[in-house]
Amino acid sequence: MRHGIGLSTSSDSELITQLLAFTPPKEEDHSADWVARIKNLMNETPTSYSLLVMHNGVIYAVRDPYGNRPLCIGRLIPVTSEEPEKRRSETEGWVVSSESCSFLSIGAEYYREVLPGEIVKISCDGVQTLDIVPRYRERDPSAFCIFEYVYFARPDSIFEGQMVYSVRRRCGQQLAIEAPVEADLVSTVPESATPAALGYAEKCGIRYVEVLCKNRYVGRTFIQPNMRLRQLGVAKKFGVLSDNFEGKRIVLIDDSIVRGNTISPIIKLLKDSGAKEVHIRVASPPIRHPCYMGINIPTKEELIANRPEFDDLAGYIGANSVVYLSVDGLTSAVREGIKHFKDQQNGLNGTSSHSSSSSHGHCTACLTGEYPVELEW
Repeated sequence: MRHGIGLSTSSDSELITQLLAFTPPKEEDHSADWVARIKNLMNETPTSYSLLVMHNGVIYAVRDPYGNRPLCIGRLIPVTSEEPEKRRSETEGWVVSSESCSFLSIGAEYYREVLPGEIVKISCDGVQTLDIVPRYRERDPSAFCIFEYVYFARPDSIFEGQMVYSVRRRCGQQLAIEAPVEADLVSTVPESATPAALGYAEKCGIRYVEVLCKNRYVGRTFIQPNMRLRQLGVAKKFGVLSDNFEGKRIVLIDDSIVRGNTISPIIKLLKDSGAKEVHIRVASPPIRHPCYMGINIPTKEELIANRPEFDDLAGYIGANSVVYLSVDGLTSAVREGIKHFKDQQNGLNGTSSHSSSSSHGHCTACLTGEYPVELEW
């Protein structure tokens, strides 16, 4: 706005487009210097975005200096060659995606992540790092959204050198250490909590059994924009496998409880179908704070962890007990699997001098209220 440019929508994408269209001071009027424009955008907006800018046969892949959202590069491999060595050495092209899970379906393989603050040029000549824009305070660690591991990402995606599935399984194992309970079986609210449930069952020695079946044609209730749509989603989303749990004590693992709209009718469904007890174990900490970096958590008041009912959450949702994973438990499960990643960062085309960009950290703002950048109102 200080540049005299008005906004016609409430979309953050318009703001990014307007900043890219703005001519930075060092640019000649007759030719657009896209790298200068991208760097100007990154200096104006420290977080949170991952961008692709396509221009004249070139793709610029850009990740904000804090690395809050994921972005990775894939290599298209020849489909005609049957020789493994040839397939590994030849490249038909390059692709960029927010998640690596998309590569397999188009005949590509994971190559590497775009680093926090990195500007990557992808062309017929290959992949080239043009620059790494430092964070406002260079001593700050990166701030990759920890909720990508908990909920958003597909389990076969790779972040920070590790598969999301493995992180979720470790979360379940840590949850079993922090919150054991006497029960007959462990199950899950499908599907994103399944790896955590398997990890919990493995650690505590209780068998894993499916108790719910999912209607795959219903969207994710967490992302629905209002309460009525979320509640209707729950009613249509699950069926029960009552033969598997009648008269049994269930430990039901969920990946998160945000508003509390989903879990209560599920517990009622299980108990009405014959479950003796239902103990809820949540493979992430309570969400207490809004996310101002692109996720639909607009107010503190709608979060169950900030409401009076949270003091007796088990009674409120109809469970026999409820325990969340601790913040320390989540961060340790995430960081345990980050191996050799700093070596990858420091080995890229002269990026070793940008040591601040390879300082690992994770954004836990929705859990702790500690935001990676100072909020301005």
